[in-house]
Amino acid sequence: MTHVFLFRAVNVGGTAKLPMAELRALATELGATEVQTYIASGNLIAAPPGDPHAFAGQLETAVETRFGFRREVIVRDAAALRAARDAHPFSIVDPRFSYLIPLSAAPETAAHEKAAEVPAGADEWALIGDDLHVRHEHGAGSAELDVARLLRDLDVVGTARNLRTVDALLALLD
Repeated sequence: MTHVFLFRAVNVGGTAKLPMAELRALATELGATEVQTYIASGNLIAAPPGDPHAFAGQLETAVETRFGFRREVIVRDAAALRAARDAHPFSIVDPRFSYLIPLSAAPETAAHEKAAEVPAGADEWALIGDDLHVRHEHGAGSAELDVARLLRDLDVVGTARNLRTVDALLALLD
């Protein structure tokens, strides 16, 4: 079954360069089939050779070995990604302003309570299971919500994709 493997923080800000052609080759070397990538921000679609979460761990290790940096990989199947997209609780004025942030796990209640204290200004966020939903009133470039702080307070790893990217990934998974 095909899954999407979302790498956290690659090809942004001059750090963690991960060429997508090399990522596709690496996934194939690890035994994945139906391998493809979408844009240069760490979106790998593949059918893993076994447990997808174990494969995500293999990807993390292989990228560290080959490229010299470690980045977490969050995995979702098509049904989970579609359910998260459909659950987006905010009005979508522009899909580039609305984000789905798949998390490594559902945050503990105490962490969620701590995160509730992070100022959001006109931005909005909601936690639904192991997905964080964010809408920036004026776009990510003018964000009032500090998503990095929010994730630290939630005490989980996550990687953000705007809804335009999520929709494109879903089309590729279908």
